[in-house]
Amino acid sequence: MTDAPFKIAILGASGYTGAELVRLIANHPWMEIKALTADRKAGMTMAEVFPHLGHLDLPPLQRIEDLDFSALDLIFCALPHGATQELVSKLPETVKVVDLSADFRLRNPAEYKKWYGLDHTAVELQKTAVYGLPEFYRDEISGARLVANTGCYVATSLLALLPLLQAGVIDPDDIVIDAKSGVSGAGRAAKEAMLFTEVSEGFSAYGVGGHRHMGELDQEFSKAAGRPVLCAFTPHLIPINRAIFATIYVKGEADEIHQTLTAKYSGEPFIHVRAKGTVPRSHEVRGSNLCHIGVVADRRPGRSIVISTLDNLMKGASGQALQNANLMLGLPETMGLEAAPLFP
Repeated sequence: MTDAPFKIAILGASGYTGAELVRLIANHPWMEIKALTADRKAGMTMAEVFPHLGHLDLPPLQRIEDLDFSALDLIFCALPHGATQELVSKLPETVKVVDLSADFRLRNPAEYKKWYGLDHTAVELQKTAVYGLPEFYRDEISGARLVANTGCYVATSLLALLPLLQAGVIDPDDIVIDAKSGVSGAGRAAKEAMLFTEVSEGFSAYGVGGHRHMGELDQEFSKAAGRPVLCAFTPHLIPINRAIFATIYVKGEADEIHQTLTAKYSGEPFIHVRAKGTVPRSHEVRGSNLCHIGVVADRRPGRSIVISTLDNLMKGASGQALQNANLMLGLPETMGLEAAPLFP
């Protein structure tokens, strides 16, 4: 650690994840926000874009091309998918990067093209990227220059299932993930499908049979199991602001599943395995970097239900990004992330 705070920039600060990063880092004792970018809102202040941050002393929003990267220690890229690859390729080697998009999550460029419809333009750089799930890649993240933050649905599912696949206590060929997301998971850009009257009082599935996050799930589940794993995954949109809530159906004994999860996450600061038979609720993690996991025995012998929930803007995005950045900069992993959930 240096004698002065690390100099930080947030690219894409006018989106929900960018604003959440500002909120978290503004009170971080070892990080200083030196620059904020938002191309369409360049020249505006954060107070104009997000009045709830108006009390903070923040730099004005600027265009990415006007940024002096040589003066920075680390940048958070909260940019659209496909926008980070060329940018990171041109950065000084001294600048560390936490990318919140999907650009560097998939290790196989062919898989990236399959799920995102784009050729990967930074294949050599992609080979150096570390997958940003600290509970499983902590050592690699600590020594990384480029970390690819997980997707929000994916983090919720991986935290619940990776220990079980690694331990061999569930059937890899019998996994069903029924997941729900709050509306903020769709980003802040204006979309007709996200209008209040389109979302309120409704419940809908989307990306059925082919959601992009399946590529990440395939990659990490297969690595954990040591063999190809294809799960069933269906995401749903629910009319709340924040949350990912996954109800996961597996073939395995509930006692063994609960014991495996409890042993894996003993001592982990942000993962809380609930008492067997109890079910977490999404608003019990809202505004925090926590993930709560519950295990319930199914009425059918030899089958179990695992429920996992987290805040999509925190442990599903910006909170996880800060957790990764702390590790990359040699800071305590929990720094700036220890606030309790907001309830009610």
